[in-house]
Amino acid sequence: MSRRPVNPSRRLVDGGSLPFVGSIHSKSRSSPLLTIGLVVGAMLLIGFCYHQSGGSRSNIEAVSKVEGGTLCTAEVQRAIPILKKAYGDSMRKVLHLGPDTCSVVSKLLKEEDTEAWGVEPYDLDDADASCRRLVRKGFVRAADIKFLLPYRAKSFSLVIVSDALDYLSPRYLNKTLPELARVSADGVVIFAGYPGRQRVKDSELPKFGRPAKLRSSSWWIRYFVQTSLEENEAVVKKFDQAAAKRSYRPACQVFHLKSYS
Repeated sequence: MSRRPVNPSRRLVDGGSLPFVGSIHSKSRSSPLLTIGLVVGAMLLIGFCYHQSGGSRSNIEAVSKVEGGTLCTAEVQRAIPILKKAYGDSMRKVLHLGPDTCSVVSKLLKEEDTEAWGVEPYDLDDADASCRRLVRKGFVRAADIKFLLPYRAKSFSLVIVSDALDYLSPRYLNKTLPELARVSADGVVIFAGYPGRQRVKDSELPKFGRPAKLRSSSWWIRYFVQTSLEENEAVVKKFDQAAAKRSYRPACQVFHLKSYS
């Protein structure tokens, strides 16, 4: 008894692995223009999406970082011109603490009359060549910010922290924030995430150790009062004025604290 030949495209469709491809293949004999039209349409759609995203790998990586939870560190870079207007000469010697601090330090070092250093709270095993170069030169170091910082009092005119305090419990905040105030001479700037907006990908949780605990502005203000950390109202006013002039709206909460006298 002869066996009836099996249509390979039918087997593919019946198997359920690639039904869309199978349906195109089965219809191509009766309507080849349909297949061509679908292919051309798909290419146009991909091209449009690529154009809308800016067509560059850097833009794609930027979006990935925003979704990955380093939004406030990126926000620091956007806010540098506003910070310079608000702090003036206090931007002459800056320490930044937070993930991807190499990018912030690189940006600050390009500013005129500005020295910059960074502390990365997490490992630097996957750092790129530019970041490793900053580490070799001593501009960036890895350190656990839950403990004493390896700097003398008032070592920096301004300390900026982003995407780091959100991962600390109040127990460690009680140690870290006073340390930031101790090593700064003119103030501490905190970039904190808004509740419900920033998140960290599941794949990055082992690096951060725990999910972010994003607090409201009222929570932070109460905490500052309880820990005797005073907001710098004069700088807040200057920052808001400079932001309004440049139509700048921060995507993170920004707090300006006074250093210890």
